[in-house]
Amino acid sequence: MPFNNIYHDKHGLPRIILTEPKGSSAEVLLYGGQVVSWKNQRKEELLFMSSKGNWKQPKAIRGGISSCFLRFGDLGSLEQHGFTRNRMWSLDRDPSPLPPSDNQSSVDLILKSTGVDLKTPRSFEFRLRISISPGKLILIPRVRNTDSKAFSFTFALCNYLSVSDISEVRIEGLETLDYFDNLMNRSRFTEQADAITFDGEIDRVYLRSPSKIAIIDHEKKRTFVLQKNAMPDAVVWNPWERKAKTLPDLGVDDYKFMICVNSAAIENAIMLKPSEEWKGYQEISTVSSSYCSGQLDPLKVLYGLH
Repeated sequence: MPFNNIYHDKHGLPRIILTEPKGSSAEVLLYGGQVVSWKNQRKEELLFMSSKGNWKQPKAIRGGISSCFLRFGDLGSLEQHGFTRNRMWSLDRDPSPLPPSDNQSSVDLILKSTGVDLKTPRSFEFRLRISISPGKLILIPRVRNTDSKAFSFTFALCNYLSVSDISEVRIEGLETLDYFDNLMNRSRFTEQADAITFDGEIDRVYLRSPSKIAIIDHEKKRTFVLQKNAMPDAVVWNPWERKAKTLPDLGVDDYKFMICVNSAAIENAIMLKPSEEWKGYQEISTVSSSYCSGQLDPLKVLYGLH
């Protein structure tokens, strides 16, 4: 079934528009298989895109949601965040065994190692379903080993979320967890705070994180709820002022309006035998924050308790 809502944007990149009856929308680039916009029913943008993003190929575009193959086995880094973010994906006409998708509110993409200039000796098929429903954005990544040998890889869905002011944001659901601190040579620590708040640069990989994490924006009275499966780790990143100035594709003040909370499988690589397939799941939803003494009740968001 042909996909109708596809056009070339001002950068000449094929862009797919997803819509649903309640009025929310998403926009997906075939370049990088990247979600570059997600708007709620009130047309408020929920994803962050860099004000100085480089839209010229072959650079990766900073912001939105992108898939990152971080490495294959012990072959070392292929590119800083993998190679799927700066390749042109295709529409997937045969996304089985997933159920058929709604043509307006979801799209199936595919990136095959064959026919693409990839610096990897491994053969694979990477499929990605992106779908929206009222208040929700769902990504289902799948990687199939089409090689004659087993391989392992690490993976992340990199989510740049739009916030009103990073100093007014808190993350709940990661307390008491161990994490690797990439600012301290990947040293391992245990989170001591009741919630993560921000007053400087942060770059951490939280290990064996729960399937549900809450990102609370006090100023907007909005909470993002990140639910994930088969991606046990969670990356939290914000460059803060000094680091932001060193990133050529990030505006000087952009760090104030973004937070990256990524679903990931990093500590333990995913191993696939020939013809095996790995499937992940990520759902981001938004809820209006309920306040009690100025704080969100994490039990309501994280465990659905009333």
